[in-house]
Amino acid sequence: MQTLKSLPALAGAILALIIVLIVAFHFIFIDLFVDLWWFQSLKLEGYFWLRLLYKYFLSGGVTLAFFVIFFFHFWVASSYLGLNPREEVLNNFIKNQKFQRFADAFMYGSAKVYTPIALLLAIFIAIPFYNQWEQSLLYFFGGDSGVKESVYGNDVSFYMLSYPVYSLIQRELLITATLIFFMVGTLYWLEHIFVPDQSREFHLGAKIHLTILMAFVLIFVVWGFLLQRFNLLYTDSHEPIFYGPGSIEIRYQLPLIWLGIAAFLATAVTASLYIFSDKHRIKTPLFISAAFFVGVLVLPQIDFIPENIQDFIIDPNPVKTEKPFIQHNIDATLDAYDLKNIKTVDMPIKLNAAADIEKWSTQERFENIPVWDREFLLDSYKQLQEIRPYYSFLSVDEDQYSILNHTRQVNLAAREINISKLPPEAQNWENTHLRYTHGYGAVATPAAQDADKPVVWYLRDLNMQSDVGFDVKHPDIYYGEGQYDYAVVPNNLTVMGIAGTDPSVTGAYHGEGGIPVPSFFRKALFAFYFHDKNVFFSTNISTESKVKIFRNIKERVHKLTPYLHLDKDPYLVTTKDRFYWILDAYTLSPYYPVSKPTEAAASPSLEKFNYIRNSVKIVVDAFDGDVDYYIADPSDSLIKAYSNAYPGLFKNLQEMPNELRKHLRYPRDLYYLQMKMFAKYHQQSPELFYEQAETWTLANVNSKEVLPYYQTVNFGNCNDKEEFVLINPMTPVNRNNLSMIGAASVLDSSSCGANYKPGITVYKFGKDVQVNGPAQVEALINQNPEISAQFTLWGQYGSTVEMGRMIILPMGNSILYVQPVYLTSTKTKIPELSRVIVSIGNEVVMDTTLWSAFKHLKETYLKDAADSIGPGTSRAIVEPASK
Repeated sequence: MQTLKSLPALAGAILALIIVLIVAFHFIFIDLFVDLWWFQSLKLEGYFWLRLLYKYFLSGGVTLAFFVIFFFHFWVASSYLGLNPREEVLNNFIKNQKFQRFADAFMYGSAKVYTPIALLLAIFIAIPFYNQWEQSLLYFFGGDSGVKESVYGNDVSFYMLSYPVYSLIQRELLITATLIFFMVGTLYWLEHIFVPDQSREFHLGAKIHLTILMAFVLIFVVWGFLLQRFNLLYTDSHEPIFYGPGSIEIRYQLPLIWLGIAAFLATAVTASLYIFSDKHRIKTPLFISAAFFVGVLVLPQIDFIPENIQDFIIDPNPVKTEKPFIQHNIDATLDAYDLKNIKTVDMPIKLNAAADIEKWSTQERFENIPVWDREFLLDSYKQLQEIRPYYSFLSVDEDQYSILNHTRQVNLAAREINISKLPPEAQNWENTHLRYTHGYGAVATPAAQDADKPVVWYLRDLNMQSDVGFDVKHPDIYYGEGQYDYAVVPNNLTVMGIAGTDPSVTGAYHGEGGIPVPSFFRKALFAFYFHDKNVFFSTNISTESKVKIFRNIKERVHKLTPYLHLDKDPYLVTTKDRFYWILDAYTLSPYYPVSKPTEAAASPSLEKFNYIRNSVKIVVDAFDGDVDYYIADPSDSLIKAYSNAYPGLFKNLQEMPNELRKHLRYPRDLYYLQMKMFAKYHQQSPELFYEQAETWTLANVNSKEVLPYYQTVNFGNCNDKEEFVLINPMTPVNRNNLSMIGAASVLDSSSCGANYKPGITVYKFGKDVQVNGPAQVEALINQNPEISAQFTLWGQYGSTVEMGRMIILPMGNSILYVQPVYLTSTKTKIPELSRVIVSIGNEVVMDTTLWSAFKHLKETYLKDAADSIGPGTSRAIVEPASK
C-alpha cells in the first residue's frame, strides 16, 4: 500500500524532470548547437567560444567571488561563537553538556542555512555584472587614448573604459559589505542572547570581525565619494548654454565632496570608538563629526546657496566666470564627435557670376550631377525592373564606378526576393524555403540624366544586360536588406526559370555559405529549432543541403557583433564576381567627459551618447554570407579594446580588396550628426559660443530639412580629380540665406592616392554678400509666372508635379542650384523626370536637360550683365511643354 501511495509522487517527479530536460534541451542546447554551427560556417568558431568564455567566466567568476565572500563571513561568525558569558555560567553549561550541544548545532547545522543564503545573495549581487559583462571586457583589454580631458587631467579612455566598471564595482561592494555587516552583527547578537548572564560587551573576536567589516564599508563609501567627483563632468544643469560642470560644480560642489570625505572618516572613527570602547565612549566628538557630515550632505540639497552664487556672482559676469568651463565643453565635444580636424575654407561670393559661368561652360562639368532622387527612382525601378512578382527593390544606393574610362556617379539597387507578393496559395513551405530562396541581380542607372527622355540603364533585366561593362559571375542575392526566412539550398527540387530568362536553366546553389545538414540528427535539431516538422520529413533536403539563417544583413552583423552600432543605410557594391554589401559601424559611448550628449538612429540600445567613431567597415557577401570586419579608425579606444579582446576578428583596412576599398564612402548618419553638432560648436571661443550669434541650422525647404546627399564634385583638389562627397547646406538660425556648404570626403587630398582618409571641409560664406538658401531659391521658382503656368498646365493633363531634391553646387565664387521636376501619371504611377531647373543669384531657368538649361542661364545672365540690369530681377526661360 505504501508503494502504491508513492507512485503518483514518483510519476509527478519523473514528469517534472522530463519537462525540465525538454525545456533545457530546446532553449539551451539546441540554440547553442545551431549558433555554434552557424559560427563554424562563417569560420568564426574561435570567436564564438571566446565570447562564451568571456561572458560566463566573468559573470561566473564574479558570482563565485561574492559567494566566497558571503560564505566566509557567515562561516567565521558561526564557527567562532562571539559569546562572552561569566566563568561560572560557562562551567555550568559545559558540565551539563548544553553548551556543547548548542555550539555543535549552531556551528555545523547552520551551514545548511547560510550556504544557500550566500549563494542567493551572490547571484543577486552578480546580476549587474552579468548584464554589463562587455563593459567589463573593455576595462580588461582597453588602453590609453593619448587624449586628456581638461578638468581633472585624466585620459578620456579612463571614463569610457574604466569609470563605468569602477562605479559598478563600488556600488556592489558597498551593498555587499553593508549586508554582511548587518547580517553578521545580527548573528553575533543572536549568539549573545542565546546564553543568559552574558557580559555587556561582545567578545574581542566579534569586535574585531565587525570592526573589519565596518572598515570595508568605510572604504567603499569613501571610494563612492571619490567617484562622485567624476559625476560632475556629466551635469546638464547649465543647458542649453553649455554642457558639463561650471563654477558651481567645481568651486562649490567639488570642495563639499572633499569635506564630505573628511566628515565621514571623522564620524566613522568616533562612532567606532563609541561603540567598541568603554574608555572612549564620549558623545561630544561623535555628535560633532556626525553633525558635520550631515551638514555636508544636506548643503548640496539646499538650493538657495547655489542660487545666490548664480544670481549674484555668475549671472552678472557669465562669460568671465564660466569661460574656462565653456571652453572645456567646446574642446571635449569637438574631440568626441571627431570635429577638431574639420577644414574651414572662406569662400567669397561675387555678385557678378559671369566669369564663373564662362569657366564652367563645359559639358563635362555636368556629367555627374545627380538629378534623379533615389526616392523617386525607387518607384521607377519597382515599376520597370522588378519583372517577376516575387522580386522587390527595397532601396537605391549611390556610388561611383569607372565607366567607359571615366568616373560616373551611379544609382544602384539590388533585386531582392519577396514572396509575400505571390498569390497566397503559392506561399507554402516548399516555395518559401526551398524554391524562392534568393534575389537575383541588380539595376544601375547614371545619376545624371536628361529629362523628358527614357531612363538610361547601365545594368538591367534578369539577363544582366549592360552596355558599359557591368558583368557579375554570381548575381544571386541570398543575403540582403529584406526580412528573409531560412532557406535550404541546394536541394533535390528542379528549380527552373525563376531567376534567369531561360526557363530550361536550373538555379542550383553553388556557393559555400550556410550550415551543412549531413545527417538526420541535424535535420531533427533544425526541425526543433524552427518549430517545423517539414525540415525533418522533407525528402527534398539532401545531405548536400545547407541551411541559410540570419539572412538580413543587419540582423546578421548584430548577431555577430552586438556591441557595434550600424548605420541605417547599407549599400550595394558590384564586382566581376558577385555583389557585396558594405555597412558602416560605429562605436558609441555615453561616458566621454564634458561632451554634449545627443541621440541618433545609430544607437537603438543607448538612449543618449556623447562619443562616436565610424571605427569599422563591414563587408557582407550577398552570395555566401561571409562577414568581414575592417578597422577604419585605429585611433578609437573602443575598437582597440575589442580588437585586443577578439584577436583575428578585425582586420586592417589595407587588407580589404581594392575593388571594394575604392567604394568606401563617408557615412550619411555620421555626417548628419556631426553637422548638427558643428552648427553650434564651430563657434570655438567662449565669448562667441555664449553669444550664439553665428549658430547655424540645417537648410529647410517646405519646412523639411535638406538632408545630406552624395554628389560627385570637382573641388580643384588633386589635379581636378572628382570626389564622391556628402553635401550639406546650412543657414543661420531663423534665416534662409546660405551660411556654408559642408563637404565630407574620403579622398586623401595630401597624397591624391587611393588611401581612405575621411575628412570634412566647410566652405563658409562671408557676411557681406547675400547668398540665397534653398528656401529662397524655391520661392523664386514659385514666384516665376512662366514656371507656375507650366506646372498648372501639366496638372490639367492628369499628372502630379513634384519637386525633387535641391542640389547645391559650388561653382568658383558662385553657387549653382539644380532642382529636378517630376511628373507622376495618375494611371501608371511611374515618376518621370520631366524638367530640370537651374538657378544662379536670382536667375531661374527650366529646360529638358541640365546642359541646355545651363546654356540658357548663361545666355540670360550674360545678357542681363551686358544690359547693366544685374542679377536683381527674377527671370526665367521655360521650355514649352510637350504634353
